[in-house]
Amino acid sequence: MANERLRAALVRSGNTAASLAEQVGADPKTVERWVNNGRVPRLRNAHAVAGALDVEVHHLWPALRTRPKVSADPTGSDLTAVHRHRSEVPIEIWRAMFDQASESIDIMVYAALFLHEQMPDWNGLLRHKAQVGVRIRILIGDPGCAAVRARGEEEAFGHGIESRCELAHLHYRPIIGLEGVAIAQHSTTLYNSVYRADNEMFVNTHIYGMNAYGNPLFHLHRSVDNGLFDAYAASVDAVWRTAEPLVE
Repeated sequence: MANERLRAALVRSGNTAASLAEQVGADPKTVERWVNNGRVPRLRNAHAVAGALDVEVHHLWPALRTRPKVSADPTGSDLTAVHRHRSEVPIEIWRAMFDQASESIDIMVYAALFLHEQMPDWNGLLRHKAQVGVRIRILIGDPGCAAVRARGEEEAFGHGIESRCELAHLHYRPIIGLEGVAIAQHSTTLYNSVYRADNEMFVNTHIYGMNAYGNPLFHLHRSVDNGLFDAYAASVDAVWRTAEPLVE
């Protein structure tokens, strides 16, 4: 959906996507996606655009009102924000994180069907990223493994979680075998679901008996060596080495 507020502000200011991109140090195609596809930019880019157009930032992107205030992390452990529930974070923020990826996208989950359900063009986004050279790795749960069955029992979800893993397989089937995209299934006990785009990461923790959408979500930005970000990234690498690639 186009951002008509941003389009109107561009017209009023006499700017084009190209001239605005030059002012804020962005790629013109990125600016066009902000306008035509309704993409939400990083916070610093949003403020730069609002300043250049002389418009209040939340008028252009109301979703940014939901971003939590970021406090300094005295531990230097990459922690940017903590959300009490994963569901508190608007899907526009998720999209913005993945849309900014220029090197790698890693996802380690059991199913995470919300990505496809709330972003109908999720496969299209991954396909485009792969085409421009972004390395993509996706780990989904083996619906027949003991760890998935145990999670279903813990969450009183029974065979539902196995069905969700199977549905995740079906969702990703159209991009299995696509150059730059690697999809595999794993049978590990999932202590955290991990979503990474370059140096940004969401970590969905798991509380016993609670579904993932109701569990806390950590937002990490890699700022130190051997911090939280690197620890969770290493866990993805470790599980990847045990996973079974999915093939067409």
